[in-house]
Amino acid sequence: METSFRYAGDTKALRIHAKEKFSIDSATQLQVHGELDTRLGVPSHFSAFLRRFYPDLSASLGVGLKHDRRDKVRYIVRGKKSFPVTTNGQLSFNIKGRCDFNKDFKERRSTGAAEFSWAVLNFQKEQDVRIRFGYEVLEQLPYFQIRENNWTFNADGNGKWNVRFDL
Repeated sequence: METSFRYAGDTKALRIHAKEKFSIDSATQLQVHGELDTRLGVPSHFSAFLRRFYPDLSASLGVGLKHDRRDKVRYIVRGKKSFPVTTNGQLSFNIKGRCDFNKDFKERRSTGAAEFSWAVLNFQKEQDVRIRFGYEVLEQLPYFQIRENNWTFNADGNGKWNVRFDL
């Protein structure tokens, strides 16, 4: 099980997040996520996704559902396609999209992004770094991520930020 502590500047709350992946076959996983909001002392969301990976296409497709305090149940479809920029695979251009629907399929929210992802292996001894620069197309919002082994920092053009520590 993968667990992490997450803190966002806008909510001022520490969340404990857990994720488990169950392999169905060599290219399919069931991913289950849950999160506890420590400020309120209640679960903030639970989700389950069936993800299919297409290694020959450098792509993945996922379908699932999410339950949280605000929206109750939502159905989600998401996909990602990666295009290597360098021959060693450390720099790639990614396109990703997501669409989620309420339980009656009447309300829809979509996101779509294009990003460059640069993985720097052994940046320093036993320290890997990943840097992402992206643009959320529908919201017209640039974003940035830097990840160093267990630490991840995310920020966007609206000044929102969050930090994550993977245990």
